[in-house]
Amino acid sequence: MNKRSNTLAPILSTPHSPSLIPVLSKITLFAATALASMVSFNANALPSDAQQPIHLLADKATYSERTGVTSYSGNVTITQGTLKLAADNITVNLSNSRSILSAVATGRPATMQQVVTKEKGLARGQANKIDYNAQNGIVTLTGNAKLTQNGASFAGNVIRYSLKVGDVEATAGGSQRVELVFPPSESNSRTGIR
Repeated sequence: MNKRSNTLAPILSTPHSPSLIPVLSKITLFAATALASMVSFNANALPSDAQQPIHLLADKATYSERTGVTSYSGNVTITQGTLKLAADNITVNLSNSRSILSAVATGRPATMQQVVTKEKGLARGQANKIDYNAQNGIVTLTGNAKLTQNGASFAGNVIRYSLKVGDVEATAGGSQRVELVFPPSESNSRTGIR
C-alpha cells in the first residue's frame, strides 16, 4: 500500500445526482454533506469484531510462526465477528496476539463483507483482489471492483473504502468508467395527493 493518508477523498454529489470529476484516466469521487442525507457510508465497523475468534477454512494452509504470515489456498473463507473474506487464495498477517493486521485475497472474484453499524447494516465488496488493512480500516478492491451498502453501489477498477470513516474513492481503468447507483431518499419517495 502506498504512503497516502489514511483518509480518503469523500464523495461529491448534489442532493439530486452525483457529479463525476475526471482527472486524466482517473475518476475520483468526493462526498458532500448532501450525500449523507441520501445514503451514508458512515462505516465504523463493529468494534467487537477484533475481539472475536478467527475461523478459517481452506483446502491448504501454511503458517510461519516467525513472520506471523499465514497463507491459505482452495475455497478459502476467513470469518472474524461480522467480517467475512472468501477467495481462491488469502494471505493473512497476524499480530502477536493473533488478531488480523492485514489480509490479501485473490479470486474470480474475491469477496468480503462486514457489518458496519447496526443502523447501516452490511457492506459487501468484490474484486479480483481485495487488500484489507485492519489497522487503518481501509479496504482496497482492485480489478472489476464493486462495493454495496444500504442500497447504494459503486463499481470501478479500483475502490478504496474506509470502514472507520466511511469515505469511498473509486477509480476507472482504461476505457471503463466509474458507476454509482444511489437509491432514492425517503423524503423524495413520499409523494402524495392533497
